Amino acid sequence: MGGPMSVNDPLPWIEKTCQLIRSAVAADIPVIGHCLGGQLMSKALGGEITRNPVKEIGWGDAFGEGHSLGKHWLGDLAGKSGSVFHWHGETFSIPNGATRLFSNQYCANQMFVLGPHLAMQCHVEMTPEMVARWCEDWAAEAQATADQASVQAPEAMKGDVSVRLPHMRQLSEQLYSVWIRGLSR
Repeated sequence: MGGPMSVNDPLPWIEKTCQLIRSAVAADIPVIGHCLGGQLMSKALGGEITRNPVKEIGWGDAFGEGHSLGKHWLGDLAGKSGSVFHWHGETFSIPNGATRLFSNQYCANQMFVLGPHLAMQCHVEMTPEMVARWCEDWAAEAQATADQASVQAPEAMKGDVSVRLPHMRQLSEQLYSVWIRGLSR
């Protein structure tokens, strides 16, 4: 899912996790990653994790690719903008052989697929309770960078839940449905 650490930090579990991801990919077992999980997937598959040009915190729109894989994974949302949640300062590159599914003006690589494997920089799994908790736990980070167009104040994030969450649910249900079908192969 996510976490305050970087995939580039010298933590003992990072390489073990990357090896587990590589093993699952080699065995064709579908892997899914959100934010830190997506970064771990990118790193495990030969991508790089770098500082994003700006921090991205709060609700934002991302654009779904309209190519054939985009249509498969995104359904009716391919070629359109969708609402997603962000809380990151780093981003991943798209590994060789993978295909970008989502991007936006602040972060070029929001999501990629490689066969049945789905990696996301953004968060599509959020609930109202999670948004409220993150706004409480990490309010100082959001407030310290709230002067950036890519960052929302905690009050704005919580205030946008009722409008943004239903749109994001459409996206998450579509993505998870496709990913889950990969489990039954």
